[in-house]
Amino acid sequence: MTQALFLLFYLLFPALIIYLCKRSKALGKVGEILLLYAIGIVIANTLIFPLGLQDQVAGIQGALTSVTILLAIPMILFGCDFRNWPLKNAAIALLIGVVAVITTDIGGYFIFRGHHPEIKSVASLLMGVYTGGTPNLASIKLALGIDETTYVLVNTFDMLVSFLYLVFLMSVGIRLFRRWLPLGKKQESGEETAVSNAISDASQTYKGIFTKKHFGRTLAAFGLSVGIVGLSMGISYLIAHKIDNMLILILSLTTLSILVSFTPIVRKMEKSYDAGMYLVLIFSLVVASMVDVTAIDYRASLSIILYIAFVIFCSLFLSVLLAKIFKVDADTMVIASVALINSPLFVPMIAESMKNRKVILTGITIGVIGYAIGNYLGIFVSGILP
Repeated sequence: MTQALFLLFYLLFPALIIYLCKRSKALGKVGEILLLYAIGIVIANTLIFPLGLQDQVAGIQGALTSVTILLAIPMILFGCDFRNWPLKNAAIALLIGVVAVITTDIGGYFIFRGHHPEIKSVASLLMGVYTGGTPNLASIKLALGIDETTYVLVNTFDMLVSFLYLVFLMSVGIRLFRRWLPLGKKQESGEETAVSNAISDASQTYKGIFTKKHFGRTLAAFGLSVGIVGLSMGISYLIAHKIDNMLILILSLTTLSILVSFTPIVRKMEKSYDAGMYLVLIFSLVVASMVDVTAIDYRASLSIILYIAFVIFCSLFLSVLLAKIFKVDADTMVIASVALINSPLFVPMIAESMKNRKVILTGITIGVIGYAIGNYLGIFVSGILP
């Protein structure tokens, strides 16, 4: 009975948080993931699990942490229309942003590696999240077997420092960079800004997912995701002689999902991204409820937040330097950095702050490519670092 109640709690509670964030501007600014982490940690350490319930739900937690992310990866990538991206316009900005993140991530590893025992895991997670997003962070955690405490610390500190990064951009950063870099042409009022239906407007996320138009297609996306997970397990078995080799599994999932996203029927599954992100919210709540705050080395954790700040702000200023060299305009550079560091969901907000809607499509293009390459780069960094 206890296990069934917790299963329902994990599956349904994120929906309540989404509702509250939509209704409250204050909660909306905090964000669903950060709220779920806070609630999960409270549950794990003060309210319920200390009463002896941790052992009863450990099996559910273990299953959900694996299943939710494995199913989320394909559903998120299904919503990406790779064929219609303006790759020529975004290529230089994307390359600059990725080079800046790789350089600062690896440089930061050598600066901080003597200050935390899991710094190599942190480097892999940061590589994934700052070229992709939270889904990549979760995927890399599973692929490399990174412990829950390190994962939650990285994700929590990332959200806090990323918020300061956005505040800096909107307060002084955009104006400052426009003085240093060339200005691009603003979009004419009648010009089309066609963006991916799945991620073009954060305010529309999850809206209408249960309507007749979308519900059947979303179920089909879920079924297709299950099929891709099964096929990836088969690939894992053929290569490693076991179905749960997470490294092979995650890379297979990513590759197959990108290939499937090119088919017309999959491109019509407009809410697959939303459904995939809901699974990420479930994952966030479950992982947070597995963290024992008494076991955290808080002194050592200071190096993680410094490492995160180093990667975010140094990659930004390295991007400025490279943009100056390659004559990339200020707005394109900023939107590329935001798309990689935060996620495509923040692109419209920053574009509005710049009063330049022309960069929306470029920013979202770069951000979604980041989702596609984040797993590869995060695992690559883990393989090359000593």
